[in-house]
Amino acid sequence: MDEFAKLTELTTDPLAELLKEAVELARRAGELTLGYFRSNALTIELKSDGSPVTQADRQAERLIRDELAFHHPGDGILGEEEDEKPSETGRRWIVDPIDGTLAFTHGVGLFSNLLALEDEYGSAVGVINVPALGETIYAARGLGCYCNGVPAKVSERGELAGSYLTTSSFGEWDETALLGVRRAGIELRTWGDGYGYALVATGRMDAMADSWAKPYDIAPMPVIISEAGGCFTDWQGAPGFDGGSGLATNGRIHSALLRLLGPQPGDE
Repeated sequence: MDEFAKLTELTTDPLAELLKEAVELARRAGELTLGYFRSNALTIELKSDGSPVTQADRQAERLIRDELAFHHPGDGILGEEEDEKPSETGRRWIVDPIDGTLAFTHGVGLFSNLLALEDEYGSAVGVINVPALGETIYAARGLGCYCNGVPAKVSERGELAGSYLTTSSFGEWDETALLGVRRAGIELRTWGDGYGYALVATGRMDAMADSWAKPYDIAPMPVIISEAGGCFTDWQGAPGFDGGSGLATNGRIHSALLRLLGPQPGDE
């Protein structure tokens, strides 16, 4: 029996069952998306903002919405592909059916299925499912972070020099911030989107930075990264997932990295 399965048997915390449900639902969405991955049946359209969308995105979100509406009819739902459903309970689910649609449409298996739950206390549950790699990283507030049932922890590196940072793209970075990060001796990679945050949560990368992000791109990250022992904020150092950017680290290098990314509140 894996460690997460043991936890769900021993605890009475209702978040454990909600996390179990979220993991199963994200994996079901992942199976659906894999059915279209590298398939000739995949059709790609462009949304009004120029980003791609496929029938896999739409069907996966519809699957998740239908299940949530059945099991939690009063909960709100915010998703990338459909209009927001208001909450009647104070809880809201946030869905990104395929995070990394560009990777998905190019046959690169680093896309993920994201699902999160927030309640009156903030981020409660988060799931990053990477179906092409068979990895699921998930956490609930106060219950720890897991990767396929095994406890997940961030890295222990305490210095910027030699640390590894990944991002979805450097194209939108401020040139001064990028130069500062390079001069600090940080190793840069582009294993981005939800997968980048999964790498931080499991200690395989030291930091993941998104200079621009929508709430559904990063909603699972605050609880996942914190339960893995790390730190998640936006680029101004504010907690939460609605600041328009995302920075996840092992916590040890967070403050120093924030200083490289731009002026912070209170700085001269």
